[in-house]
Amino acid sequence: MDPLSDVLSLLKLRSYISGGLDAAGDWCLDFPAHEGIKFQAVVTGSCMVAVDGMPEPILAQAGDCFLLPRGRACRIGARLDLPAVPAETVVANKRPGDLVVLNGGGEFLSLGGFCSLAGDHAAILLSVLPPALHIRGEKAKSVLRWCIDHMREEMKDPQPGGFLIAQQLAQMLLVQALRAHLLEPGTGVGWLFALADRQLGAALTAMHAEPALPWSVDQLARAAGMSRTAFALRFKDRVGQTPMEYLTRWRMLLADDRLRHSREPVSAVALSLGYTSESAFSTAFKRVMGAAPRRHTQRVA
Repeated sequence: MDPLSDVLSLLKLRSYISGGLDAAGDWCLDFPAHEGIKFQAVVTGSCMVAVDGMPEPILAQAGDCFLLPRGRACRIGARLDLPAVPAETVVANKRPGDLVVLNGGGEFLSLGGFCSLAGDHAAILLSVLPPALHIRGEKAKSVLRWCIDHMREEMKDPQPGGFLIAQQLAQMLLVQALRAHLLEPGTGVGWLFALADRQLGAALTAMHAEPALPWSVDQLARAAGMSRTAFALRFKDRVGQTPMEYLTRWRMLLADDRLRHSREPVSAVALSLGYTSESAFSTAFKRVMGAAPRRHTQRVA
């Protein structure tokens, strides 16, 4: 798999369709802080989105998508200067996939979803994302529109297996939104944004494809098609870690997941990740994860 797929798999992404919003006139909803990633895809009309901690609101128009990955409270409405109605009061007694209608509807329609991160290391993705992502590029919109249209059809005309299809479409929408965000200039520092760099992306892909190999900076630089010095400097600048720091952390995240969710002995996990010495593996694990690996084997025993 590629690095983004690797991380999303490690985080055990689960998507849930929360339904749609059909509104008209003046309205404003107040959404509390949340866990996981919320998203809204605007089908018709437009709305304003104000997220706690962001200086300016977002204007989301038909075809746009916005994600709220950091769990901050927000207000969404046709106007933000109105008294906000708590969102939970308008979705009370609604089932997943139901359409909420405000003021008779007919002017604004959006489809919403929620992605929970069941893995133990959600911060490796969420910490590199801003409080809100606004996806509006024309190339991204075509794919997002396809996902939105099919989600809408599944909600309008429920068929056997439709909820599962809608969940898969929501995951596709999330991944496409992350891809689109990577293409925006100056979006941030971290492993996610390094994927947009063709040369650094090649090195990251090599590490993720075979994390157990005894990689050196020279070998990774060759995979990136760069000189050792230029590669090391650019990697640290774009990722925020040295190549070896990133590789060690990724190995320990893989090890942590396997120790939590399998009955493999520490020695077997260490060997599978390139450590011939259990002692060296345990030292690296404790340095990165803050505790010895034995606590995970005790947890699942």
